[in-house]
Amino acid sequence: MKVASPSAPSASSHSFLIILTILLGIAITTGCGSSGTTPPKFSGNTTVVILASSTANDQLFQFSVTVQSLTLTGQSGQTVSLLPTPVSDEFIHLNGHVEPLATISIPQGVYTSAAATINGAVPACAGQSAGSLLIDEALGGLNGPTAASIELPQAITVTGTAMGLVLDLEVSKTAPFNGGCSNSLTNAVTITPTFRLTSISIAAPPTNGENGMVWGVEGLISSVSADGTGFAARALSSVGEGASDPTWQVTVSGNTTFQGVGSAAGLTAGMPIDMDLVIQPDGSLLAKRVAAYDTDTTNLSVAFGPPMVIYPSGPYQAVYPVMNTLEVEQQGQLSSLVGGYSLNGATLQISGQLANLQSLPFIPTFNPANMVDGQNIVFSTHASLESWEPLTTVTLLPQTIDGAVTAISREGNFTTYTVTLAPYDLFPNLAVQPGQTTLLRNPNTVVVYAGNTQMLNSGAVSVGGLFRFYGLMLNDNGTLRMDCAQVNDGVPE
Repeated sequence: MKVASPSAPSASSHSFLIILTILLGIAITTGCGSSGTTPPKFSGNTTVVILASSTANDQLFQFSVTVQSLTLTGQSGQTVSLLPTPVSDEFIHLNGHVEPLATISIPQGVYTSAAATINGAVPACAGQSAGSLLIDEALGGLNGPTAASIELPQAITVTGTAMGLVLDLEVSKTAPFNGGCSNSLTNAVTITPTFRLTSISIAAPPTNGENGMVWGVEGLISSVSADGTGFAARALSSVGEGASDPTWQVTVSGNTTFQGVGSAAGLTAGMPIDMDLVIQPDGSLLAKRVAAYDTDTTNLSVAFGPPMVIYPSGPYQAVYPVMNTLEVEQQGQLSSLVGGYSLNGATLQISGQLANLQSLPFIPTFNPANMVDGQNIVFSTHASLESWEPLTTVTLLPQTIDGAVTAISREGNFTTYTVTLAPYDLFPNLAVQPGQTTLLRNPNTVVVYAGNTQMLNSGAVSVGGLFRFYGLMLNDNGTLRMDCAQVNDGVPE
């Protein structure tokens, strides 16, 4: 049998084989050598909102820090500044949530390190010793500009239209203070500024501080736009902040909720406000809620923080909070508040930040008879800055506590956590003082009510675990109860 010899491949079939080989190589490379993630394309600048926050237990009740500079350094070595000017803030009231410090536009890219310089840090403690109230605002200090340690859990990728950067003050590392204030007020704390810097993406709409929602910002109106579309405001100052408070340009919309005034037209320069802000996709700030608790700006003074002593005194049987740890804004100037102010005739009210008060399984009240030391308040007065002048308004604000969970239960539509506070917490520490009516039966225990609560903790809340709870602290017939808005991981006590 004759077998035909194979013929040589044609030019067209040879070309086909080459193309097929190339295509197979591309397919293999794509399938095995790549994760399938397209790297970001960098072009132009991104608007970055710098947000202050802190991670703290309850050993310090106040900690003001001035950040002189904050920079990022990219993969190629380029350095960009994140702060146009130095800025100061009080970080303890930001424990577990955020507040805008500045907004800046920087080049897109990957940044692998950060640096900061601190030029002022004032931690403060409070407590009792031998029946005396001790308040120390001189625990430590910095001798001139000091370099801070900035922890970056991972490289920061700056891309898109807008994003956030959270500058989180790690309080226990920065000011390792243990125990109570000393009798001689000679506590010495070595200040080692330590921050954690992380990026956040802005959600639409945001729901918490990890995606662009900013709750409970206390400020003073600087100006109101003539067309009613917004206003400028600056933060209320605290001890040691100086004149470098954050400032904000805020817009309003038809969905903005106003409390105390009907609209932006009711706002005036010098008016204190409590507001919730939404970071917009372009980095601007939109007011979700604006509350004006005292609309009279005549001879107005206002301050916020915890009262340290509340007691009935004199023939008037009035209640006097001694709040000499706070700073007062009077006619736009910062001055010290000393002595006490009378609650007799003042209007006491609860912040409108949490909208579920009426659904709680107990009646939430805040009045001169059940107000207790350690609650977070903002107050106003139109009297001179002298002892025993009357307050005009006192408003209960949310705050953060750090404690151990000892029991979990259900009450109505709420999960309840029984939380035990550390002995140095303001509530147990200040509950029994000479000349003061004892209002709390068990001041080291708080019953926390979690309903529509932002659960930002990394693991499930369990008995024996340490967590931070943010919400309104209420005295319910001698029992501390919290209407909880947010839960975070705890900080070692």
